[in-house]
This record gives sequence, structure tokens and C-alpha cells, in this order.
Amino acid sequence: MTRHPYGAMPDHAFWRRSVAARPPHEVDPVIAAPFTIAREDRVATAGSCFAQHIARYLANAGFNFLVTEDGHPLAGPQLAATYGYGVFTARYGNIYTARQLLQLFRRAYGEFEPVEDVWRDANGRCIDPFRPRIQPGGFACLEEFEADRAQHLRAVRRAFEELDLFVFTLGLTECWESRADGAVFPLCPGVAGGEFDDARHGFINLEVEDVVSDLLAFRDRLRAVNAAARMILTVSPVPLAATAEDRHVLVSTTYSKSVLRVACDRVTRDCADVAYFPSYEIITGSHSRGLYFAEDRRSVTEQGVAQVMELFLRHFTDGPAPASVPPADSDAVGGLDPVREMEALVELDCDEELLDRR
Repeated sequence: MTRHPYGAMPDHAFWRRSVAARPPHEVDPVIAAPFTIAREDRVATAGSCFAQHIARYLANAGFNFLVTEDGHPLAGPQLAATYGYGVFTARYGNIYTARQLLQLFRRAYGEFEPVEDVWRDANGRCIDPFRPRIQPGGFACLEEFEADRAQHLRAVRRAFEELDLFVFTLGLTECWESRADGAVFPLCPGVAGGEFDDARHGFINLEVEDVVSDLLAFRDRLRAVNAAARMILTVSPVPLAATAEDRHVLVSTTYSKSVLRVACDRVTRDCADVAYFPSYEIITGSHSRGLYFAEDRRSVTEQGVAQVMELFLRHFTDGPAPASVPPADSDAVGGLDPVREMEALVELDCDEELLDRR
């Protein structure tokens, strides 16, 4: 038999050996982590609704989940979560795109002040265009809104300057922007506040180069205020709830996730301090046979989340991970069943779900 490069390749390079021959829960696409998380490392999280799982599991596994924006001490965990406290490191809600993330940094450090910076509802209450669901019912007056926004941006600066590790989950490439200055919104204006105006608002669908540029620009700014900061990028496995493109939502989902996955690969190849974790592949790979999706074929089941986080902790932490990591215990979620509570949390805090409510 002639010699060729594949002859000496390890088992993980071959589908038959590493995928076809194993049950879904034994397929592990992580070969090696470029760095690990110590229990004392301050871990900050942001991203799409799927990123909420990472924050909860890290905290529940005894890691130092950094929270810089706390709710009132008398508020219970459910009420606090309703107002966006403790879901992520700061009260910024879902950040679906790298462009949103870069914009948040620029706003926090005074680099950018959007022209369209406040919306009013029918009762005159104030809605934050960049956190439209963070305050149920809106802010009572402009003074309250501005005070909360200033406090929030202080908490964002503290998070970026104090974190040791930043975990960011990318969810979308589709977004809506202001034609006046390019400010991007987490939701199309008019969905959860504001009024859509075609003259003022435009649709964009980011390409690979856009996402790479935004991620690198954010990474450089983060390192400028925190030279030791490291990042882990993941891609949300949750399909798009709706698309603004004139095509099937399944096709748009494939485009969006493909762009995000390629962009992550490009960034991690160039930056030793940025790693990628394949949560997308673990959930959506053909090996899973749809096992990790709920009946709507979109929501990730608790079994899927547990599989993702077990592998994450196994490879990216400095000690052995437990055989399975449970979600928040019953005391932390008001005595409710943890699986039902986690499913309810995802529905509650996934802004994108509003696009298909009529």
C-alpha cells in the first residue's frame, strides 16, 4: 500500500471512527482547548439568547460568573431576570451580532452617540432602542431613562475592564440600522418599541468580512482597556425565528450560521487569545439526529444544553467536570422544575421571538 498523509491521521480526522461509530452523547468535536478557565477567573458573557445557558451553567458549576449590574437585593431571581439582571454580566439584553457588540463598547467609552437614542410609547414612556425589552413597560420619564442608561454603561465599562474571560455567542447576521448614523438595533424598530420608517431605517445582512472586521475591532478595543483579556466565541445553534430576506427562513438560517462560523474560524486562526467552542456543531450536527431540538425544531432542549456545557467544562476548565452539570437548583428558581424553568427563561428573554407574534 502506498503512503499518503491520511495514513498517520488520528481517529478524530475520520467520520467513521469519530462520528458514525459513536452514539450522539459520545461525539466530542473538541480536540484541544488553547487555554483553560480557572475557578477564580472572572467570566463575562454576552450574546444571543442561547448564551444565557453558558452564564447559568458556569455559575452553577462554581465558576466566577462576573455580574457588574445587580438588581435590587429584595427582588427574587425571577423578578430580577424579568428586568434583565443576572441573565448576562450586565443588563444589555440579547446582543445578536458582532456589530451590536462593537457598538456597545463604543457607546460605553464615548466613541459613539446614536442619533436615535430614545423611543416613546403611546403613553409617553421611554424605551431604550438598544435594550427595548429590558424595562417592562418602559421608563416613566426621560430622567429615569437617562439615569439608568448612564448606570448601565458604567457597568459595561467595569465588565470589560475587570473580566478575565469574555464568552460571546453570535446569533445573527441580519439586523436593522439607522440610516442617519449606522446605529444597529437588536430588533427591527416597531417590533418592541419605536416606529418603523423606511426613510430612517434600513435592513442589512452582514457578510463574512463584516463580522470579522467587527470582531477584530472589538477585540482590539477590549485589549486596550484590559490587556490580559481572553475570548471564547460560539455560534448559537438556534435557527432564525424570521428573515427579512425574500427567501425561505431555512435558507437564511443556513446563510447566517455559515457566515458566523467562517468568521469565527478566521478570527481564531489570527488571534491566540481568542478560542472557538463548537456548540453549534454539537447541537446541529447530523450525528445528533435532531435529538437536541424540541418539537418546534428550533428550541434547544435541556438535554442538548447539558451536552454542550458538559463538553465546555471538560475542555475549557482547569479541573475535571462532573458527569453532568444540572441547571440552577430548585431553590434558585423558586421551587419550579429546572427543565421547565430553563425553557421558560429562553422564551422570555429571546427578543427574536417577537418577530413572529401576530
